[in-house]
Order: sequence, then C-alpha cells, then structure tokens
Amino acid sequence: MKNFKFVLFLLSTLLVFTNCKKDCKLRSPSKEESQITGFASSNGITAIKHPSGLYYEIIDPGTGATPTVNSKISITYTGTFLNGSKFDEKLTPNNTASDPAWPLNGLIEGWKTGIPLIKQGGRIKLIVPSSQAYGCEDYYSIPGNSILYFDISLVGVE
Repeated sequence: MKNFKFVLFLLSTLLVFTNCKKDCKLRSPSKEESQITGFASSNGITAIKHPSGLYYEIIDPGTGATPTVNSKISITYTGTFLNGSKFDEKLTPNNTASDPAWPLNGLIEGWKTGIPLIKQGGRIKLIVPSSQAYGCEDYYSIPGNSILYFDISLVGVE
C-alpha cells in the first residue's frame, strides 16, 4: 500500500509539472523576425540572417583559432533585451583558474551557432531568437520568449 501511495504521488507530481509546461509555447524564429529586423535597423546593425534564424553582424572576424562546438571559449560580452535594458555582462575574460573557459557546447544555441562564425580575437553582434536563447521558460531575470542581443568578443579558444 505504501508503494502504491508513493507511485500515485509521483504520478500526480509529474502530471502537475507536465501541465505547467503545456502553457509554454516555443516561438519559431520566423514569428520574431520583424522584431529582430526592426531592432537591427533602428540600432544601425547590418545583420545577416543565418539559416537557423539567428541574425549576426561580424564586427571583426579575428585571426586566431576558429572555435567548434567542442571548444572551450574565453569571452567578454554584454547582453541586452531589445528595449536596451542590460541583463548581463562580462567585462573580464573567463580564462583563470577561478573562472575557467566555458565549453561552447554547454551554452545557448544562438552562441553555439554564432560564435564559430568568428575566430579568436574577433567580435560579433548576435540577435538571438527566443527559441535559440532560453525558450519560453523564464531564466533568472530573463522572461520566457525573450529575444536577446549580445555583443561578444572572442578572447580565447581552447
């Protein structure tokens, strides 16, 4: 009887969490395209559309190593919402023992796609559709379905 109650509890908990997720509707990049192109135009960004729906502008292509999804990267960046409000930034590269390089394959899809478009020493601007960022779920201070803008400098590639 105890096992039955425990299984029933697990099933009801799973049902509650599954029902919560049903309200989360992932947007396709094409539904966000007018917002993205409008942002790029009003901010002087000559953005190129990647086949994935990501928009980017290479400011400096760099001259060093080209990262792959299996690389570890050291970067500096600023992340903002399309309204200009900053949600995150890293002004010092992550290349120390206490702040090691990040595995690119552990980062958001927009970064996995965009960062390999430049080489070490390069700089890129990315306008990331919500589906290639954090999707429809809230992530810390980032509301679900947020299109994100990043200005990234690729400092190191391992």
